[in-house]
Amino acid sequence: MSFAAAFYWRAPALVALLLLLSGCTETKNSQPAAGNTAAGTTAPLRPEQTAFSATSTAIRKVTLQAQSSSARKAAPTVKYNAGESPEYAAKCGWPVNCPEPLPGSILPKKRIVAYYGNPLSKKMGALGEFPKDQMLQKLKAEVARWQAADPSMPVQPALHLIAVVAQGAPGKDGMYRMIMPDRIVEQVYGWAKEAGAIMFIDIQTGHDNIRNVLPRFEWILKNPDVHLGIDPEFNMGKGGAKPGKKIGTYDADDINYASGYLRDLVRKYNLPPKVFTVHRFTRGGVTNSRKIILRPEVQMVMHMDGWGAPWLKRDSYKDYIVAEPVQYTGFKLFYHNDTKKGDPLMTQQDLLKLNPKPVYIQYQ
Repeated sequence: MSFAAAFYWRAPALVALLLLLSGCTETKNSQPAAGNTAAGTTAPLRPEQTAFSATSTAIRKVTLQAQSSSARKAAPTVKYNAGESPEYAAKCGWPVNCPEPLPGSILPKKRIVAYYGNPLSKKMGALGEFPKDQMLQKLKAEVARWQAADPSMPVQPALHLIAVVAQGAPGKDGMYRMIMPDRIVEQVYGWAKEAGAIMFIDIQTGHDNIRNVLPRFEWILKNPDVHLGIDPEFNMGKGGAKPGKKIGTYDADDINYASGYLRDLVRKYNLPPKVFTVHRFTRGGVTNSRKIILRPEVQMVMHMDGWGAPWLKRDSYKDYIVAEPVQYTGFKLFYHNDTKKGDPLMTQQDLLKLNPKPVYIQYQ
């Protein structure tokens, strides 16, 4: 027990003793003489009274300190995991001052829950891992779980198709990427409509340039329920490393080009705003993020794309998404890679503790 605490518990007895002693002085002799009580004045305290006053003041001071210390110890301390602290988010600049959502905007009134992948591969994500009907049922179940976890925000299902896939070989054009045939895109778009879902066209450029690839998809992006995603991990630049051997990057200039392209589509075809996701899990994955332009016609989502244990994913979210605010945030969950070392898949409740809360959730 500390000295202050010990003093605190003994204070009542000491006060009683001092009161008793002071009572011994409460006699006629201790009363102020008539000549010492002029109007507006008080007779000076006798030495024994002064001693008592000083002692009782000390007792009150120590007692107050002990009580305050006890109260501070008893007050609950909120402990946040990485990426959860509202104070840190506010310090970084959240919520972001951004354009008012236009009519028809999905965000921020709804949360998008998407299945990601390619129907030609079982290893690229849930979209291709399971047969179509099973996949749509699993997506429906995830949507229901999210709706139950946060009833305040309606959930919008989505299929996120990797429509341009980075390759380990250069191919005939030397671009280290494969553009999916239109029939595959149409097939997944049909699945999305069947499920009441929106669709995302995701682009991995390899050695190509987003300025060359993106216009190739105007035919499908002109639909009001088709949106865009780009993946810096596989943007290697002409003559760069092979995809998968090194992590690529996009600069704000590239992102602004794609955003401007979407803006022009919205205006050209009189569409509701487009959602635009940018994957990120490293510092260099996006450069000059402060220079990213926000447009009313485009809703920007910086999407945390790393896999691993929950602590690592939270750290990545804090360091690369929260620390560099753009507009909205997303979070990816890997059914297999997140759990292959025995770690649990993060739950809806885990993600809802993040600050800011992600409004785009992707399952791979």
